[in-house]
Amino acid sequence: MTLATALPVLHETAAPERVGELPAARVADVRALVAREMGEIEELVRARIAGGVSPGVESAAHLFDAGGKRVRPLGLLLATACFGAIDARARDLGAAAELVHMATLLHDDVIDDGDQRRGRPTSRRVWGNAVSVLAGDMLLVEALRLASAGAGADDTGTWTELVATLGRLVDGEIIQLRGRLAVSLDEVTYFEIVRGKTASLFEWALRAGARTGGASAAAVDALGRFGASLGVAFQLVDDLLDYDGDAARTGKTLFADLAEGKVTLPLIRAASGAGAVAGASVSGLVARVREGDEAAARELGLVVRESGACDRVRELARGETDRALAELAIVPRCPASEALADVARGLAARVS
Repeated sequence: MTLATALPVLHETAAPERVGELPAARVADVRALVAREMGEIEELVRARIAGGVSPGVESAAHLFDAGGKRVRPLGLLLATACFGAIDARARDLGAAAELVHMATLLHDDVIDDGDQRRGRPTSRRVWGNAVSVLAGDMLLVEALRLASAGAGADDTGTWTELVATLGRLVDGEIIQLRGRLAVSLDEVTYFEIVRGKTASLFEWALRAGARTGGASAAAVDALGRFGASLGVAFQLVDDLLDYDGDAARTGKTLFADLAEGKVTLPLIRAASGAGAVAGASVSGLVARVREGDEAAARELGLVVRESGACDRVRELARGETDRALAELAIVPRCPASEALADVARGLAARVS
């Protein structure tokens, strides 16, 4: 499906009366806009992995072959298409975005002692922590090579911003790691982690795509803000689905994050609304969950679900989605901009 032939489909799927309906089908329509280019990115990522050294190759390929949403390269390509043609540079940057994301997953699973990722054992379970860390490092090197290779004099911002984004990713991970030493139910810290670990790469991808397409500086900034808000909403939705999701529809196992002892916003909001004594009790339950107490995880999950915190986080996710959509006002109305709006709406629909 080309951009021209996809226009009627997008107008239908983006209509207000369709919002909340079948988000998976709408995302499939969006992906059809750039199906060929996304396929090329898949092959580019696969080739970059294959060019590494064993067993890092096998460790990275294990994660890549498990699939994934590929939302970051998708957003980058659509941002490019809003302003110009999708060229080799855009495809390279899309592959770089996915390589960075995969690297963070390989590293996260080591830090979190993760056993499952995308329905299969994590790479660290199969090849060990050392190989998984080095495989992630390998992917980061390949991402930097891709991003720097085609950078021209008018595109230095994309390269320097990627380096800054990697710094934000690392900072966010370190801040989250500090929470392992003591249970933190601080909402400010939570959002600091989300903006560093999740939103920053979305922001870079949308800025890079817009700049590659020839957008003005103002439009690049607006698409960056769109990506940042989309990234925050993405994480809020993911955290919410851990407590209040339908595993058959979302593919996310209920209480999976909680079982790993992760402190997310539904838990923070539940604790803050429960009073000092009850909040202290929640902290105690989190500590027990981190020690592997399954009964504490079930109890804590029930506390969160009955507190009304999920509804409050749901409203926050919708608010971030609305902020993202507002940033598209500067973008010319076209199939690609409609598609970006539909990605945001489809995300919100997951928690409707």
